[in-house]
Amino acid sequence: MSVRNGIWKGLLALLALYSFMFKCDINCTKMVLGLGNWGKSDPISAVRVPLSSAIHSGLLGKHVKNSFASKLSKNLQLSSSKMGTKFSAKSAILFHVILLVLVFKTKAGSIVVYWGQDGREGTLTSTCASRKYDIVNIAFLSIFGNGRKPQINLAGHCDPSSNGCQKVSNDIRNCQNQGIKVMLSIGGGTSGYTLTSDAEARGVAEYLWNNFLGGRSNSRPLGDAVLNGIDFDIEGGKLHYVALATRLSELSRGGRKVYLTAAPQCPFPDDWLDDALATGLFDYVYIQFYNNRPCEFNANNPKKFKDSWSQWTSSVPAQKFFVGLPASQQAAGSGYVGTDLLKSQVLPFVKGSSKYGGVMLWNKYHDDRNGYSSQIRSSV
Repeated sequence: MSVRNGIWKGLLALLALYSFMFKCDINCTKMVLGLGNWGKSDPISAVRVPLSSAIHSGLLGKHVKNSFASKLSKNLQLSSSKMGTKFSAKSAILFHVILLVLVFKTKAGSIVVYWGQDGREGTLTSTCASRKYDIVNIAFLSIFGNGRKPQINLAGHCDPSSNGCQKVSNDIRNCQNQGIKVMLSIGGGTSGYTLTSDAEARGVAEYLWNNFLGGRSNSRPLGDAVLNGIDFDIEGGKLHYVALATRLSELSRGGRKVYLTAAPQCPFPDDWLDDALATGLFDYVYIQFYNNRPCEFNANNPKKFKDSWSQWTSSVPAQKFFVGLPASQQAAGSGYVGTDLLKSQVLPFVKGSSKYGGVMLWNKYHDDRNGYSSQIRSSV
């Protein structure tokens, strides 16, 4: 069990202990959660003060502020004549437990990993069963555009030309059943892809929709499992990625959420994805702080990394940003950050952003060899 999961379960156990100690039944709990009918006397200051502080400091996050916290701030009032001071104290205790749970939940970061480019990294099912990762990007669909039929390349895992990669469908579902998002990453560090026009970009989007997402096709390369979205790891070729992202977004309207993510190089703006990222259609951005010395983290000169992070998070209208790193020194030419440095210098800085999302690692094989994610998970 990860440290984060252990703390989460511990907080839930504390909530259960409260109910046992004070014999708070379901109606009592509903009232504390703001689901019952409260009286209209003065609110409990012990509850109101930390709630107000948490809301204004941004600890609860946008979603919680707009729903749960606002409901509590409006409804968490007790009539002392009806309920008594004992229940007031109980409510304050329970609220603080819930507040702690919400703050912990909303501030926790995620670990993203790329899987698919080394047959020695194990199956996708075993990758997710390790419980180290929250998002797995299947790498790569590395051929598309310029009139060619799109094609995936999963290195030593399977042969797509003989439909051998359709077996991955069960692995995808195994991951998703554990709450792990599984994405298809397009592009990569090869020269096999380009888009010659907006029309071709829209055609590639429809191919992705029908063969990997919520559409229909008789020849889905990864079987009938429906992936959670598309990751843009674009490192070459011509542009037209605005049209690709826009069409994917259009196709997913009214149905199951399709996540769009991107993995640009850290020099800002990115040579290939700048216009696409400016559309505001992307949910997560995994900034590659490796193989790019001008913006990589360097303990002797951390300013260049900090400036790059700040520019990305303040300029691109995405929901969350991730620090992209190699999982070992062998995984990239430069940019490796030791786990102690990451925990003591990098994470404390990037967590200062309300758009902090976590850490992205290249790749699963190197993470296996180095144990990087296991060493940082409790801090991410």
